[in-house]
Amino acid sequence: MKRTSVLFSMLGVAAVVLGFSWPWLANRMAGGVSAATVAFGKTIYAERCATCHGANLEGQRDWKSPLLSGRMPAPPHDASGHSWHHPDGVLFRVTKEGPAAVVGGGYESDMPAFAGVMTDEEIRAVLTFIKSTWPERERQYQAEMSRREQEQPRLDRAPPNPSSTGKHGL
Repeated sequence: MKRTSVLFSMLGVAAVVLGFSWPWLANRMAGGVSAATVAFGKTIYAERCATCHGANLEGQRDWKSPLLSGRMPAPPHDASGHSWHHPDGVLFRVTKEGPAAVVGGGYESDMPAFAGVMTDEEIRAVLTFIKSTWPERERQYQAEMSRREQEQPRLDRAPPNPSSTGKHGL
């Protein structure tokens, strides 16, 4: 009889804990990413990025062939593109400082640097949104690239990703 009381008490406590934590758990996506961060990133993407990269992340037509200007079209950010090949630091720097900051050598691009236009938090939210659209295989590959990048001590790397330090964000 005493065992049954203890068991029911434990189940009651577990139910209360689950009841209080359910809204928090329901607002988290795979990989500990906040649904609110994804939604925020989607809004910023629509305002700042979709004009060139497409409303559905599809990029510009013939994105692998130079434009008449010699510059490259905006690539897709869905799984058909190459964004998932790059670690977080590279994606962050390209967005904040422009492609020339990463490519170097006088590279010219129609993509502006978003420093001063978007905050670091907004850039991370946009990248979180983009990554949330990728299939699991691409997300895992990109996460591994980001993990390796973090192991490399470099001075020019982007600020740490808050999710990798246990905080909200990417």
